[in-house]
Amino acid sequence: MTTLPLPAPRTATLERVTFGLLLAFVAAQQVSIAGAQILLTLLLVAWVVGLVQEHGRPDAPPFFIPLIAYAGVTLVVSLFSVDPMGSFGRDKQLVLFAVVPVVYQLARGRKATTVADVIVSVGAISAAVGIVQFGILHYDNLGQRPHGTLGHYMTYSGILMLVVTAAAARLVFGTESRLWPALVMPALLVALQLTFGRSAWVGVSVAVGLLFLLKDFRLLGVIPVVIALTFAFAPDRVVDRMVSIFDRKDPTSRDRVAMLEIGEAMVKAHPLTGVGPNMVPRVYAQYRVPDAVNDVNPHLHNVPMHIAAERGLPALAVWVWFLVSLVLGLVKLFRRPDTKMLAAGGLAAVAGMLAAGFFEYNFGDSEFLMLFLVLVTLPFASARESAPAAGA
Repeated sequence: MTTLPLPAPRTATLERVTFGLLLAFVAAQQVSIAGAQILLTLLLVAWVVGLVQEHGRPDAPPFFIPLIAYAGVTLVVSLFSVDPMGSFGRDKQLVLFAVVPVVYQLARGRKATTVADVIVSVGAISAAVGIVQFGILHYDNLGQRPHGTLGHYMTYSGILMLVVTAAAARLVFGTESRLWPALVMPALLVALQLTFGRSAWVGVSVAVGLLFLLKDFRLLGVIPVVIALTFAFAPDRVVDRMVSIFDRKDPTSRDRVAMLEIGEAMVKAHPLTGVGPNMVPRVYAQYRVPDAVNDVNPHLHNVPMHIAAERGLPALAVWVWFLVSLVLGLVKLFRRPDTKMLAAGGLAAVAGMLAAGFFEYNFGDSEFLMLFLVLVTLPFASARESAPAAGA
C-alpha cells in the first residue's frame, strides 16, 4: 500500500508569515506611511506566491467590483488630464485597492477580530504620543498640532477617528473582550480633541451616533453629555476651535465655501473627465474666486466635489456605486450575529468618512484610505470560514 505524502509544511508556514505581514502592515498604517508601503509590497508578494502555490485565484467582496471600476475610470480620465503624465504618476495610489482582496483572503473567520484588535491597540499607542506632544512638547496651537508619528495632523486626526469607530463598535456590539477598548477609549477621544481637527470631530460624532442608533436610539442621549463635559474640561484652545465650527467668519470655513465654488467651476468646464488626478492645485488659480482665502489648495476639502472636479461626474457616479454596494453588503452582515460587531464598525467607518469628507478630502489620503479599506473589508472576511491548515 502506497502512502501519499502530506502537503509540504511550506504552505502552512507561508500562511503564517503572510498573516504576520498583514498584522504588521495594519500596525504600520498608524506609524509610518513609508513603513506601511514597504510592508504592503512584501505582503502582496507573499500573497501572490501563496496563490500560485495553492493554484488559487484572487477573490473579493462584491463592493470591490465598483472600486475596480472607479480605478478604471481614473486611468481613462488621466488620458485627458491637463498633464497626463503627472496624473498617471498620482494614479499609483490605486494600488492600495489591493488591500481589499488581501484582507478578504487572509483575515478569514476570527482572524478578522485579531486584525481589529491590532488596530485599536496601535491606536492607543498613537493617541498617547499625541497627548504627550500636546501636553509636554507644546504642540498646542493651530500652527503646531499633534500629529503622532505621522506626517500631517489631518491624517492623524482622520486615523484616530477610524480607530475610535473600531473601538466603539466593540464596546457597543461586542460580546467579549470589551475591557481593553473601554480602557483606551478616553485616550483616543482626548487625543482626537487635541488635534484641533474639526472635520474628524464631526466624523466621529456621526459615526458613534450611528452606532448608538443601531443599538438603541436612547443611547444618543450620551452625546450631549460628552459634548458638555468637553466644554467643561477641555483646554480653552480646543473649546474655541469647537465654537469656530459655527463661525461663518472663520477663515478656514470661508475658504471651504470658496473651494466649493471653485470645484463647481471646474466641473462645469470639464464635466466628463475633470481636470485630471492631482491637477486641482495645478489649475486652482484659473478658477479661484474673490472670496477664496488661500492662493492655492492641494485639494478641495470635500470628497464628492473633489472627485467630480478632478475625475469628472462619471467617476463620481462610480464612487457612489461603490459606497452603495459597500453599505448594502455591510447592512446584510450586520444582521448576522457572528459579524454584527465588525459590520457595525464598517458602517460607522463609512459614516465617519462621509461626514468628515464634506470638509476634508480624506478618501485621497493614502494612510486614511488604507485603514478605511481594512476596516470595511474585515466584516466580509469574518463571514468566511477560516482557511484549513495545510495537511488537514
